[in-house]
Amino acid sequence: MSESWFYKHRTRRPTRREVRRRQLAEAVREEFIDSGGTYGSPKIWIQLVRQGWRVSVNTIAKLMAELGLVARKVSHRRGLTRPGRRPAAPDFVNRDFTAEAPDLVWCGDMTEIETGEGKVYL
Repeated sequence: MSESWFYKHRTRRPTRREVRRRQLAEAVREEFIDSGGTYGSPKIWIQLVRQGWRVSVNTIAKLMAELGLVARKVSHRRGLTRPGRRPAAPDFVNRDFTAEAPDLVWCGDMTEIETGEGKVYL
């Protein structure tokens, strides 16, 4: 690199493309933060097009990758039981768990607790 080019490059004003790219990056970052970090490039693209930006989805995806913005996947909790797969167990106590003496009626509960290492059943 020549010394003259270095000083020319250092003192030059930003081009229109650079200015637009910087504004687009700020708009993408705002939409990502407003979504709580859940929107990916397709949804952010839709929001920006509604605001009047003319840009492609791939440009938004590339810009998000450069900025390090990764959408958080919203996981939906799935229940453990599926109704209708097999017949329900018979209810011998008719949902009445009171007992006249100890050791006559037994009942249990299965609780699922999500931890950092996975699901734990209590």
